[in-house]
Amino acid sequence: MKKLIAFTLCTLTTASVFAALPPLSPEAQAIADLAKAKTAYAGRVGAFQLCQSMNKVADQFRAPGTPAPGACTAPPPFVAPVAAVPAPAPVAK
Repeated sequence: MKKLIAFTLCTLTTASVFAALPPLSPEAQAIADLAKAKTAYAGRVGAFQLCQSMNKVADQFRAPGTPAPGACTAPPPFVAPVAAVPAPAPVAK
């Protein structure tokens, strides 16, 4: 019973701590968006390289007269996402 009460207390405390986190600043959000874009691009490059290696192996074991495996399409060059940073507010004089 004590373990159940302790587990429930820890769960509620953890949930309240995560709920109290402030939103990211615009700079931190831009950095997070850039990291997400780089990760997605790395996935596309990895899929392209995997396709090339599978085609290379398929060519080695292909029987004469069978069609060649499908062509791989290279991903476009990486383009960093445009950060929508709000312009600074004008200073009142």
